[in-house]
Parts: sequence; C-alpha cells; structure tokens
Amino acid sequence: MQVSMACTEHNLKSRLSDDRLCGVRSSSFAAAAGGGCPSAGQLGNGSGHYHHPQVKGRTAVSVAVPTRNGYPSLAHLPIFLKETTGRSTGMKYRNLGKSGLRVSCVGLGTWVTFGSQITDETAESLVTLAYESGVNLFDTAEVYASGRAETTLGNILKKKGWRRSSFVITTKIYWGGQAETERGLSRKHIIEGLKGSLDRLQLDYVDIVFANKTDTNCPMEEVVRAMTFVIDHGMAMYWGTSRWSAMEIMEAYSVARQFNLIPPICEQAEYNLFQRDKVEVQLPELFHKIGVGTMTWSPLASGLISGKYCERVPDSSRAAMKGYQWLKEKLGSEEGQRQQAKIKELHLLADRMNCTVAQLAIAWCLRSEGVSTVLLGVSSVEQLIENLASIRVLGHMNPQTVSEIDSLLGNKPHAKKEPRA
Repeated sequence: MQVSMACTEHNLKSRLSDDRLCGVRSSSFAAAAGGGCPSAGQLGNGSGHYHHPQVKGRTAVSVAVPTRNGYPSLAHLPIFLKETTGRSTGMKYRNLGKSGLRVSCVGLGTWVTFGSQITDETAESLVTLAYESGVNLFDTAEVYASGRAETTLGNILKKKGWRRSSFVITTKIYWGGQAETERGLSRKHIIEGLKGSLDRLQLDYVDIVFANKTDTNCPMEEVVRAMTFVIDHGMAMYWGTSRWSAMEIMEAYSVARQFNLIPPICEQAEYNLFQRDKVEVQLPELFHKIGVGTMTWSPLASGLISGKYCERVPDSSRAAMKGYQWLKEKLGSEEGQRQQAKIKELHLLADRMNCTVAQLAIAWCLRSEGVSTVLLGVSSVEQLIENLASIRVLGHMNPQTVSEIDSLLGNKPHAKKEPRA
C-alpha cells in the first residue's frame, strides 16, 4: 500500500485550467481569497513562488515551488490540513503530518505507567476516560514494562469492544529481548518484533509502527524495506521514526523514493518548555519538504513542569521509582534548580490565565507548527482530567502569551543560517 500525496500531473493541470480548485477540497483556498476561485496566476507569481493562504487553526506559509510547464511540481503542491473539533467532546483533530490519518491533538501514552507504576484497573479507567473524551490515539512499545504495557492495553481494548476503526494504536520496535536478534532494526526483528506486539495487543494490525531509535548496525535500505513489508502484509498501516535526527529521516525518505518503497509519515520527539530545538528548528523543515509530522512526548518533562518536585520528591512519583535515579539527580542538579525556578514564575502566568502550569505547558506544545499530537503520560484519572483541559487553554495561546513565555524562559531556539558562499 503506497501513500500518495498528490494526484497525477495531468489531472492537476486539468483542475487548474478548469478552475476546479473551487470545489470542496479547496474551500479554505476560496475563503482565504475572499470567496473567489484562485486561478493558476493567483496560485503563483510566475517566478516559482506559491503562497499558502491563512487557514484557521493552522499556520500558512509561502514556499518556493519548482514549476514544470507553468504548473506547480506535485511534490511541493500546497496541502491544507484543517483542524476540526468534535461536537460532543470538544476534542481537536489534526492530520498526522501530511498523511490522511486524523488523530486527536492529544494521545494517551503508556510509558512507565501501564504494566508497572499503576494497576490494570487504573489503566482501564484512564483508557476509558480518554476514549470517551475524544482521544483516539494510544501509544505503546514492545519495551515498555518488558511487554506488559502492550498486554495491559490489549486486554483493555478487547474488554471494551470498541470498533477497531474508531481508534489509532501505535507501537515501537527496537528493544524486544535479551538475545542479539531480539533488538535493533534488522528485517528479522522488525517483522518478528511486530508480530510479538500484535500478539500481546490481541490485534490484527497497528496503525503506526515506529522505529524506536536508529540502528547503526543495519543498512537504511533494509529498515525501509522491512517497514514496507509489514505494511504491505497488513500488519501496520503506516510507519514512523522515534528519536531520529532530521538527516536520518531524510535518508529514509530518499531510500523510499529511490526504490519505490513507503516513507515514514511521522517522528516521535521529546518536546517541552525546556527541550525545544529539534521540534522548533529541524522538524518544521521536514514537514514542509516531505510531509513528516511530529508526535511529541514528555510535555511536562517527566513531571518536572507540573511543579510537584519543587519542594521534594514524592514517594509515588516517577523520580522515586527504581531505574529513575537519573531523574532524581537531574532535579537536584544546578540546571534542574534553574528550571524549577522558571516553573515558579510560570505559575504566575498560569494563574492569570486561570489554568494550571501543566495545562499551560501542554497547550504551549500544541500551538507549535507541525505538531500533530502530544502524548500524555498520566498515573491517575485526576491527572488525565487536568491534562485534557489544556485543549481549552490552547485558544488563549496568542502571540503575546507565547512571547511572554519565551521571555520568561530565555531559551527560544533560532535556526542556524547557512554561511553565504
């Protein structure tokens, strides 16, 4: 199954010449142009530059577009990704990158919690509340709690009996076991690892399978071919990357195009008030060039931004768990102390906006260009209710508020300008 981003050039030329861009697919185009239908001349200025009009809820951009016979190249044709809101839940839905997959702007993650920190009963309550609140994305991985997270999620989904077509399940492959052949991104482990995940999840397929880090011991062509294989054989709908560099993602895309394989549609990246460079500088360029979207995780920096570590480390917190000594050390470090001081200042802004710091931080992540969805990691129903309310705060994320947060943090990244020849 190949993911296509555009129609044929012949059909595009026909649409332009017949003014068919006035149809349903281009309603946002017409609205941006004052209700009129844009002609080919309005789409471009004759010099190969095409303007993306402003569409409510998403950022519009103007990019250089190669032309051929006076018409835009299909690879760079503007694609409008409209944000919609669920009528009964108020949940917002976005395209995952420039794919056609519609996901809730927040998803429920299972790292640390499922199969480990919380009971199966609590996990069921969280999944149920999330689903009933409009969340349609649930993320897990073969390595989470040594597979128990997938088992727990699978049992819940089977018990609930929800329509499989009504939710999106993602899992990640890399660390599957102790044997040398049970980890990495070899064709063998991608296929066998995904089969193991499907058994634990009790599903016929996952919607997205992620490569959970790059594998320097495996050729990129083998990775892309294996991902294409599992999609072609109905084990997954799409594939993506997690914690890959922009250069590595671009290499995978190039290999896919070279050999007529399926490219990744999404990168999973850490993103929060104190971790910004990759999502704000590197990934937007990939989104515009090749359509790769961003699914972010750790919006509260492992709970640091929630403010619960300002006085001490609670016994029930992540930093107190076995294997998370690194987090406890980070909290006590000089950098950790500086960050907690910034969080105290954010409390004043959150109070003015009538929200919690956690809600402010999640809404801040959601406002970023190219971010399709933010994964939430919660251990209680109360935390989930609080975090879901961040969607309400998103409407108050105006330029003035974002600028105030940037000034307070003092860490806004800037794109590095290439030196002139």
